[in-house]
Amino acid sequence: MTTETASSFAFPTSIVLPLVITGFLGLFATFLVVYWQQKKSAVPALSVTPEPTTTQKTIVASRKPASNPKQRSLAAEKAHPHQHHHLDLNTLKGHGDSITGIAFTSNGRALATACQDRVVRVFKLDDASSKSQKFLRINLPSGGVQPTAVVFGEGASQLVVATQDLSGAGLCMYASAGGKVAAVAKEQGKLPLPEIKWEQKNVHSKNSIVTLVGATASQGGGVLLASCSEGTDIKLWAADSGKCIGMVDTNQLKNTMAALSPNCRFLAAAAFTADVKIWEVVYGKDNQVKEVVKVMQLKGHKSAVTWLCFTWDSEGIITASKDGSIRVWNINVRYHMDEDPKCLKVFSIPLQDGKGSAAHYDRLAVSPNNQILAATHGSTLQWLRAETGEVLDTAENAHDGEITCLTWSPQPLPTEHGKATILATAGVDKKVKLWYPPSL
Repeated sequence: MTTETASSFAFPTSIVLPLVITGFLGLFATFLVVYWQQKKSAVPALSVTPEPTTTQKTIVASRKPASNPKQRSLAAEKAHPHQHHHLDLNTLKGHGDSITGIAFTSNGRALATACQDRVVRVFKLDDASSKSQKFLRINLPSGGVQPTAVVFGEGASQLVVATQDLSGAGLCMYASAGGKVAAVAKEQGKLPLPEIKWEQKNVHSKNSIVTLVGATASQGGGVLLASCSEGTDIKLWAADSGKCIGMVDTNQLKNTMAALSPNCRFLAAAAFTADVKIWEVVYGKDNQVKEVVKVMQLKGHKSAVTWLCFTWDSEGIITASKDGSIRVWNINVRYHMDEDPKCLKVFSIPLQDGKGSAAHYDRLAVSPNNQILAATHGSTLQWLRAETGEVLDTAENAHDGEITCLTWSPQPLPTEHGKATILATAGVDKKVKLWYPPSL
């Protein structure tokens, strides 16, 4: 018997491949037609704007900008934290690290800065609004010395610098160079760099200087300096000679800061407690400081005082406390007859922390006309009406980080819009900012 093997039938490859390709193209074409019809039918629906419901109209109405321009300004700043503030006049750049101290000359035409890059700069402010400010650069000696504060001495030619190194705090006074150094610089067509005229080391033992302030005495006319240590001692110095002419002890756990009255008659200190101690600088017949005696104490705050400033007539003090309040005091009293200073006004600090509690101010500075109080908390800068505590304006992100310094120009400065009393601030963001005063 003969057996036959059945073999399966197969289409030739030349026929199968064109059929598969034709089928795939047909399916793809069908998909495109369906998709285009759906897209076309959806276009009219997208172009129609539905009439808002009553609820939607209410929501839209509630988003209208506040009628108060100050509220609009605050809302805009929160939405755009780095937006230009309308009181922002100028920024002094060129610093390489956090700024630890700033000070104006008595006429305001120069501003000195101390920076952690170990350089002291003196900016010339012939036009406070100029974007190209010239400055004198003073490099501190090598050896790890860093400037922590600056203040001008007798005129603009003397600059006292507080320093810190591993051995402790020091003070030195730079002044215009003279003699051969000045002559050589003049021949080269350069300005001679200032020279150190006097220097004091370890002025507060191992403790650092937390504040350095200066003022011109109404009796005698000399400039006095007050260096406040982080410990409990405060020392007075003659700016021209560097001689220590007085010392007080706050007898409290830790000093926060100290201030001299503009006429150099009073010294006040904020420390670890709610009370503020005030000393009188007593002068002898020769107009030299004779002694420094405690004469008054400000009592009323319920928590530690964080900062204080004298009014420019030397008759008042403004204090800020962790209890969330600001107090305005009259110290023009007969303290020799045991009359206590009077608390004239108490304001609540108009700031809240993340928990909704009243925040405290880190620094205060009152304008030369005693009408505007500038205050800081972290990176926030506020201007208040000194008489009522009313908020005049706020810059919530005045600096990119903590504000470290705050001071007013003693005299109005030229700007592109005329003369104005300028506020200067500095921060950890390596910037010094100049601000117009708000409208009263």
